Amino acid sequence: MPSIQPGDPAPNVSGVTHDGQPFSLADFRGQQAVVLFFYPKDGTPVCTREACAFRDAYDDFVKAGAVVIGVSSDSNERHQEFATTQRLPFLLVSDADGALRRAFGVPKTLAIFPGRVTYVIDKQGVVRHVFNSQFDAGGHVTEALAIVRQLA
Repeated sequence: MPSIQPGDPAPNVSGVTHDGQPFSLADFRGQQAVVLFFYPKDGTPVCTREACAFRDAYDDFVKAGAVVIGVSSDSNERHQEFATTQRLPFLLVSDADGALRRAFGVPKTLAIFPGRVTYVIDKQGVVRHVFNSQFDAGGHVTEALAIVRQLA
């Protein structure tokens, strides 16, 4: 499947959050913007930097009217541990079978590593920004926050 681009409707993906609650992207439609960030693996250096950068800017995202959701292939148990250890205030969703990545067309890096891509989705469910960088963890947060503020 081709990668989702700005202007495309966000796929209606669903799953279970790290705290055991059902998750559906459609639940946010008409309510608030969504920052959906795909990352390779809990606890690795760049992924931890990225998650902590989203944590540190979390209040700014909330004030601008957005929810932040992280997605990786880790289990919900591993997500729980990661969220607790790093004091993450946002939701983490397990994508163990890769269905969410496939729905968004998240590309792999060097054809083997899960990609690191952030999508900013407006209240109407339309993707407004895509940031793809495997190593610029902070750039995901900076770009997403700037777009969320423009949407507010």
